[in-house]
Formats: sequence, structure tokens, C-alpha cells
Amino acid sequence: MDLISLILLLGASLITIGASAYIRTNYTKFKKVGVSSQMTGYDVAREILNRNELSHILIIETSGELTDHYDPTKKVVKLSHDIYHGKSIAAVSVAAHECGHALQDKDGYAFLKFRSSIVPLVNFATKIGYVAILLGFILSLVNLVWLGIAFEMIILVFQLVTLPVEFDASNRALKLIEEYSFVNKHEHDGAKTMLTSAALTYVASVVATVMELLRLVLSISRRN
Repeated sequence: MDLISLILLLGASLITIGASAYIRTNYTKFKKVGVSSQMTGYDVAREILNRNELSHILIIETSGELTDHYDPTKKVVKLSHDIYHGKSIAAVSVAAHECGHALQDKDGYAFLKFRSSIVPLVNFATKIGYVAILLGFILSLVNLVWLGIAFEMIILVFQLVTLPVEFDASNRALKLIEEYSFVNKHEHDGAKTMLTSAALTYVASVVATVMELLRLVLSISRRN
């Protein structure tokens, strides 16, 4: 492996690890900081949904940590245990963020609709992409490697579309938190930090994917 490829590989790995550590550090920190409103993540989500004519959307507890998400196909907000039951800045922020996605769905937010429409293709690309690249390199089949890279490009498109979806959801969440007084002025900065750090992890994912694609393109180009 040449120096440039090594730098790209290490860079992508460090960015991914750093982004994960950043969100987990903030999550761990703000999970321990309570909110004066004493509202749980469930309470916050329920109030946001009810006040925005989305009372039909279910809120259910899901397993794991940082597994919270909104399912637009089933119209369900899924909150992890610590968010569902927690009365912390992290719980309020994450719950509001997921409801931000529900509001996007209600408004017909274009980027969310497009992202949802390509999920089956992205799932297929995720399974096939690196298998094709690996087999292509092993069997010296250049076209198969390029096919794998094309699948990885589909994943990059998905990640790029995810950026406005996530930043918009965080912006909506912060406005809702302020409007409905879920946190006081002393807790506000913590909620903003939590929401921003979550969104920035998606930026890191895009950068890491671009670096990895560059490494692959350089590798296959040198073999030609």
C-alpha cells in the first residue's frame, strides 16, 4: 500500500472513531444532567406529537443505546431505554430530534422522502458493494471492482441526502425545545450541543466515505 492510500485509510478510520467518541462523550455527559421540567423523553415526544396533530404516531421503547429513530413507514418513534425513561438533557434532545423527523414526514420534507425511497437500494448496495470490490481485487477483475465502487457511491449519495435531513431535524428540535419550555435557559446550551454533535457525526461519515472511495479509486487506477 502506497503512502497516499495509507493516509486515506487511516484518516477515514480516525474520523469514524473520533466522531463516534464525540457523540458518545456528549451523550454520556448530558445523560447525567437532569432537566428542571422533570419530563421524560417519552413525555417530550408525546407532547410534541400531540401539539402538532400527530397523536396517531406511536412512541415505543426499543433496545440498545443510541438506537433512537423515527420509522416513516410504520409511523412510529422508537426511543431507547435511557431516552424513553430519562429526565435528562440527552433524553429531551434526542426525543425532540426524532419528533423532528416525524414533523418532516408530516410536511412532506423532500430530502426525507427521497432518502426513504432509496433505502432498499442502499441496503442492497451495503451488502454487495465491498463483496464485489474484494472479489474484483482477488480475481483481478477490474470491472467488478468498479461495480463495487458504484455501489459504494450509492451509499455516499444516501449519506449526503441524510445531512440536510439530520440538520433540519435538529434545528426543528431546538426550536420545539425552546417554544415548549422543555429546558430552562441554563439547560439550553447543553441541548444545543447535544443536537449539534449528533448531526455532525453524519458529516464525519460523509468525509470518511469520500476518503475511502478515493483510496479505492487510486488503488484500482494503479493496477491498470
